[in-house]
Amino acid sequence: MSQSPLMLPRRHFLALGGVAAGAALVGAAPASANSDVSDDRMTLPGYAFTLGVASGDPLPDGVVLWTRLAPDPLALDGLGGMPDRAVNVRWEVAEDETFRRVVRRGVERATAAWAHSVHVEVHGLRPDRVYWYRFRVAGQVSPVGRTRTAPRPGAALRSLTFAFASCQAYTDGYFTAYEHMAREDLDLVVHLGDYIYEGGGAGSIGRPHLPAVETFSLTDYRIRYSQYKLDPALQAAHRTAPWVVAPDDHDVENNWAGDHSQPDTEPDQDPAVFRLRRAAAYQAYYENLPLRRSSMPRGPEMQVYRRLTFGDLLQLDVLDTRRFRDQQLTDQSLRWDPNRQMLGAEQEAWLLAGLGASTARWNVLGNQVFAMEADHTGGAAETFGMDTWDGYAAARQRLFDGLAHRNVDNFLVITGDAHRSVAADLKLDFSDPASRTVGTEFLGTAISSGGNGQDMDALGVTWLAENPHMKFHNSQRGYQVCHLGHGEMRTDYRVVPFVNAPGAPVTTRASVYVQSGRPGVAHVSA
Repeated sequence: MSQSPLMLPRRHFLALGGVAAGAALVGAAPASANSDVSDDRMTLPGYAFTLGVASGDPLPDGVVLWTRLAPDPLALDGLGGMPDRAVNVRWEVAEDETFRRVVRRGVERATAAWAHSVHVEVHGLRPDRVYWYRFRVAGQVSPVGRTRTAPRPGAALRSLTFAFASCQAYTDGYFTAYEHMAREDLDLVVHLGDYIYEGGGAGSIGRPHLPAVETFSLTDYRIRYSQYKLDPALQAAHRTAPWVVAPDDHDVENNWAGDHSQPDTEPDQDPAVFRLRRAAAYQAYYENLPLRRSSMPRGPEMQVYRRLTFGDLLQLDVLDTRRFRDQQLTDQSLRWDPNRQMLGAEQEAWLLAGLGASTARWNVLGNQVFAMEADHTGGAAETFGMDTWDGYAAARQRLFDGLAHRNVDNFLVITGDAHRSVAADLKLDFSDPASRTVGTEFLGTAISSGGNGQDMDALGVTWLAENPHMKFHNSQRGYQVCHLGHGEMRTDYRVVPFVNAPGAPVTTRASVYVQSGRPGVAHVSA
């Protein structure tokens, strides 16, 4: 969704070139041994773990544990009040919340080059088990986090439950949905992008962005992430389950595509300048989220797409729908150009090969922008958004044809970005309602972006009238919980009535069911 762009002041341009490029070079180099500071000898100006703890990307034998040291999280230099040297951070993993049965412990070096973020890749744990973890530094102890390892590939599972979410504009609303998500019994949380918003707006509810300008430099992005991660509801959701994350556009800039910035952000028109901005955004994203070293950015490049498996129930393919796509069209008549890419040839081949070889009951795509066709105009005329898969219709057709050719069963797509919820059949030919259904898409609403929302709006009425493959629509705020079983899966659309003030209750607006072996929406229970 668009925000009003701000022009790039000279100070941002200079900072972008110096900080982002410098961090890409310096961050890859190890800190010198004499820069180490023992955690029991150093003194910090405040509590080190203000930004909380998190875990992510679970494997059968371990997870990633994350924290970032920031005793002064909103410090103007973006470094969180930490000294310009490496710090040793101790970590522990236990089988119980009181840490009487510690099973793994170690020390991880946090460096100034990466904003004293910590990414511990723990191994040697047992599959499909709940664990607790914590960190220590300077005589301080972090909050305790709860995580869970993945089941072994092929292990027989009765059920698996995960939530997915996206789009949490700080200025638009409170993150109340995360308070409720933290109370769910979840094996996993999937975040599909727009973890932050890059604009400098103040909003109207007393939650203005910091810094009060659009983010361009690494310092800007670091401060913005600190502001978001100070939110207690977001911290609570991170503490209770492992997360799998992928960026979308606002994590860098609205509607960016490949090496192309948003068309109306004039100073970013030079791809070389935009790559510097993307390098800064990617680095801050990595610094603030529980990602493996395989996703550590190298300048403007970052490995986002990846595959995780959970027993015999779930194969989760996480996509990157920004880095390899062609620039958005201004003429929708060209959307069927067969040369246009959404995923890029390498990612597209990786995805289809993996789906063709999958033995999981449910094959789920973690996807940033919706894949279904969505005609926005009533009557005979047709209007499609160019930022979604509709702007890359030939690429979508290649994907769906590939699914059909490989007989991929129980194909599900979970999606964010649109600030509304839709459950839809994915058709081999959207122009023919009788065409083969190849899967089901669950478009999920925003955590807060767009403000309070409503049960139905004008666009929702049009969508349901013009797109017969859409079976449910809602435009309130919230998150989604997916319950996977062998015979069927159910997605609960969990909504809050308002986000412009704290304290909203949560309800299940609808539950949407898919039967195993029968693609498409089976029924909707409101």
